[in-house]
Amino acid sequence: MVDESAKGRTDTASRVVKASPQAIYRALLDPAAVAAWLPPDGMRGEIERFEPREGGVYRMALIYEEPNHAPRGKTSAATDIVEGRFVQLIPGKRVVQQAEFESKEPAFAGTMTITWTLSAVPDGTVVTVTCENVPEGISQQDHDAGLGSTLANLAAFTE
Repeated sequence: MVDESAKGRTDTASRVVKASPQAIYRALLDPAAVAAWLPPDGMRGEIERFEPREGGVYRMALIYEEPNHAPRGKTSAATDIVEGRFVQLIPGKRVVQQAEFESKEPAFAGTMTITWTLSAVPDGTVVTVTCENVPEGISQQDHDAGLGSTLANLAAFTE
């Protein structure tokens, strides 16, 4: 029997975005777009590597805009470095990524699977992001706020 608790937490957030699934899919795979909309409020993004193809890798820095007031970053006091790879790309429907935070803290270790699901609706697209195996060092409250902020940024970017 598999111990489900050992797999980590799963967090999910959804939002209707007034854009087509194709437009959102493009925003998920364009490095300049990702750097613009992915960072939650209070952070900015820098893409260091981005290969949007199945098996392709990426590396992104999420930098706190006010490092003196930043919560403890995962990589440094003011930075979270994320390295990942694209697992599955289904145009206009789904993007699956595996991501790891660069950190010496065991609470941020492990591979988190991030799935972006796009479903057309009359007013646009329901965008759902599901994060599986969330590192225990990321609080549920902070992650929920961050996912909500990221979805709002994606909506503003694509609408």
